[in-house]
Amino acid sequence: MAETRLLLRNGYVIDTEPEPAARSGTDVLIEGDRIVAVGPGLPADGATVIDATDRIVLPGFVDTHRHLWETALRAGAADMDLGAYMGVVLGQYAPRFRAQDVYAATLAGALEALDAGVTTLIDYSHALHTPEHADAAVDGLEAAGLRAVFGYGLPVTGGGDHDDVRRIRARRLAYDEALVTMALAPGGPSFTPIEQVIADWRLADELSLRPTIHVSAGPVATRPISLLREHGLLRANTLYVHGNSLDDDELKLIAASGGTGSVTPASEAQMGVGAPVAGRLRRAGVITGLGADAVASLPGDMFAVMRAALLASQIADTPPLTAPDVLKMATLDGAAALGLADRIGSLRPGKQADIILLRVDDLNMLTAERDPIAAVVTAANPGNVETVLVGGEVVKAAGRLVHGDLAQAAQALRSTAAAVNAR
Repeated sequence: MAETRLLLRNGYVIDTEPEPAARSGTDVLIEGDRIVAVGPGLPADGATVIDATDRIVLPGFVDTHRHLWETALRAGAADMDLGAYMGVVLGQYAPRFRAQDVYAATLAGALEALDAGVTTLIDYSHALHTPEHADAAVDGLEAAGLRAVFGYGLPVTGGGDHDDVRRIRARRLAYDEALVTMALAPGGPSFTPIEQVIADWRLADELSLRPTIHVSAGPVATRPISLLREHGLLRANTLYVHGNSLDDDELKLIAASGGTGSVTPASEAQMGVGAPVAGRLRRAGVITGLGADAVASLPGDMFAVMRAALLASQIADTPPLTAPDVLKMATLDGAAALGLADRIGSLRPGKQADIILLRVDDLNMLTAERDPIAAVVTAANPGNVETVLVGGEVVKAAGRLVHGDLAQAAQALRSTAAAVNAR
């Protein structure tokens, strides 16, 4: 249970709404699972006090696209382009995962995210071969204790078990205010025939699920957003991931529909899927979040993703993204991309207390008070994350996760990795 009252005292507080701004000597007061006040000298009556002196206090990071099951394949796809990744990781390794392997990888990957200050993520879970696999993925997310959206992955080739999607929605994830909620992750028009796309979108509408899809110019549809429009399938609740090869007119259609975007600049560069797209999406008017994506080949922390976004923009955009732009993408814009901006992503009173504290007296963060926002984006790393709160509950304290059996989770992940490789 969360503390009744909790006061974060005297921190360098970074809020992100309406735009990122930093204030020194500032407190954050939490009651239950909610932020109730932000300002200097707040009363500590009846509150447990956490000294935030020499700490940056900011909203938890929001990851808008990650495949948690790939945590068991860490460093296994570092030199693969997209074609090799799809052939080896999705074609060869994914079918080897038993339900218990999906659970072990999902739990360990979610704990890794929490440890690095990611308090919310969407798990695009596309190694679901049976109902037991789907249950295992949900179990892993719920055991981790972070805020998560379970993206029920349907095969890129089309089809999938629509009845099991209905089962999970009705029996496991029917409450949309819960810590773990649900989305649909179908193949989408870039990869799946339009007849299957129509069936998948009908399922999403039937169950009131937000679709999240990988999108590109081909191989099935070269103008996938236009195709969705032609069939009356453009939705304001759809999250489009990547889109590097889409032209500007396609991006404008996303913006006009109210859809949102997710970019994964590190994986997009590593897999060679096209020029950076974050700047183009934002200029088109698409709210855009950041994601770690394929953790089989890349780190699972938002600091690495933010730096990739900032550096990619230096090459691709005029003017380039700034550090405040990138921090907002990693927090409030990410929350908006997931349809959760009314709940998380900033320190506005009334929102859920999903908050992280970073040490600024570590060697790599000394003098960070000169520009705390730039320091978070350009200098910080997961080792600086001292405290993490989710819904007012402290899940990391003194630099260590306090939720879950880490030794057991680590052993289960090692066993899964060994078993998958052996198979």
